[in-house]
Amino acid sequence: MFAVVKTGGKQYKVAAGDVIKVEKLDGEAGSKVTLDHVLMVGDEKGVEVGSPTLSGMTVTAEILEQARAAKIIIFKKKRRQNYRRKNGHRQELTVLRIQEIGKATAKKAAPKKAAAKAETAEEKPAAKKAAPKKAAPKKAAAPKKPAAKKTAAKKTEEK
Repeated sequence: MFAVVKTGGKQYKVAAGDVIKVEKLDGEAGSKVTLDHVLMVGDEKGVEVGSPTLSGMTVTAEILEQARAAKIIIFKKKRRQNYRRKNGHRQELTVLRIQEIGKATAKKAAPKKAAAKAETAEEKPAAKKAAPKKAAPKKAAAPKKPAAKKTAAKKTEEK
């Protein structure tokens, strides 16, 4: 039996017992992780394709280690401009061993929204509200006098 799963923006074809390297996932070595974005499942009977994912299917994997890929060198250059930039990058990876491919088990989870609302309700009374600042009374602005217009002096020509 095989499955196509999506994680880290990439798709992987996996079977039970496979070891794959994926983009970094949270977890320690030895812990289990479930990949629930299963796009396709196939076996000797046939292939089942999701649109876009298969509901109720999961892939269970064990984290073997948190690793880093080999360094990639990025070098930019513009000729005759004395422009050179060298940079490096090492991608964080998680090494997984696929345990099983199967139906999702129904897990009882506390509703997140209700728990979040309860926490915020507890925090609001405890937090003291700052007293609103009183605006300083505005002084009545004295009416401005219009600027005196200057007239240009007329030049008289003498003949």
